[in-house]
Amino acid sequence: MHSIYFPPEVGGLETHVATLCKALMKRGHDVTVVTSHSIKSAPKFEVYDGIKVHRVFCPKKSTLGWTVTSIAAIPKVYSLSKDIDILHAHTFPSIVPCAPPAKLRKIPFVATIHTSHFLRLAKKAFWRKVLKFLLKKPDITLAPSKEIKDVCVDIAPNIQAYSLINAVDIERFKPTKPVIDKINNEKIIIVPRRLFEKNGVEYAIRALPLVREKVSAHLYLIGDGPLREKLIRLANELGITDFVHFLGAKPNKEMPGYLSSADVVVIPSLIEATSVAALEAMACERVVVASNVGGLPEIVTEKTGKLAQPGDPADLAKKIIEVLLMPDELKANLGKNARKIVVKNWSTDSLAEQVEKIYLEAIEKVRNR
Repeated sequence: MHSIYFPPEVGGLETHVATLCKALMKRGHDVTVVTSHSIKSAPKFEVYDGIKVHRVFCPKKSTLGWTVTSIAAIPKVYSLSKDIDILHAHTFPSIVPCAPPAKLRKIPFVATIHTSHFLRLAKKAFWRKVLKFLLKKPDITLAPSKEIKDVCVDIAPNIQAYSLINAVDIERFKPTKPVIDKINNEKIIIVPRRLFEKNGVEYAIRALPLVREKVSAHLYLIGDGPLREKLIRLANELGITDFVHFLGAKPNKEMPGYLSSADVVVIPSLIEATSVAALEAMACERVVVASNVGGLPEIVTEKTGKLAQPGDPADLAKKIIEVLLMPDELKANLGKNARKIVVKNWSTDSLAEQVEKIYLEAIEKVRNR
């Protein structure tokens, strides 16, 4: 595997890759990951939950940084690829270090195109040419939503591509003891999103005063990012500082307790491939209010939660209020149904089985060339 980021980095991509690796190992496979040395305190090599992890030079977290670390990873990926059966790139920059050994050593090559960043770049003429060049390299391309798969095929029409929604560790993510104490018995709204513009956290904050006109509630933001100070100022301007709590980033293993504290979990994204955080909340039997954008409607339906218009705090507040005022039995049933759907369709075991079949398909494709 090559992934730009990997734990201890926190995020949907990082969680997905680590979870998939562990599920594949559980099925008897040997897995090695090459990633960036983005956190300098992390070792250059370690065995992480049985996964061999190699970290290579990364100057900074940016488009330039991704490019540099992808190029820097080429020698490492090539040296590790001598006796392997499959190369799997996660995110489009990861195609760069995987493509040379795949071609020179005739190794079956699969790529998963994660992230909404890909969707933004796909709208730009220059980047479409770059992405077309990259997308032609893998034998099979995967995407976590139908939207991303369709964009991939639109850019590179002759590629073989499948939509395969990300998965959740259902043994870790399940209802558990809450870790947030209610303040004066007020409702708890949790937004498990990093503080980046595309995640729409601003609109959750703008929705809170409207929510509080109908329901007493506190908003808890779990995640960090460059917009933190701006969002703190926004909460102050709206006069809701006492009701908005910035908890920062939390390790994935601690998230079930936070999600289980919620009366509703909100995913207010402006653009989204799919959301591991939404699936994790559903696995914890939480009702989810999410933006009607990207891959979110593929996982959040009227059977599990509600969809709101992206970038519309009034509509978001309306949907949050509807959930908070639901009878407890109805809300509990929606939560239980959400977990059942995740367990049936998006467990890590199910994903690993599907990915394994795709690996075998890629192997057969290369063998028959």
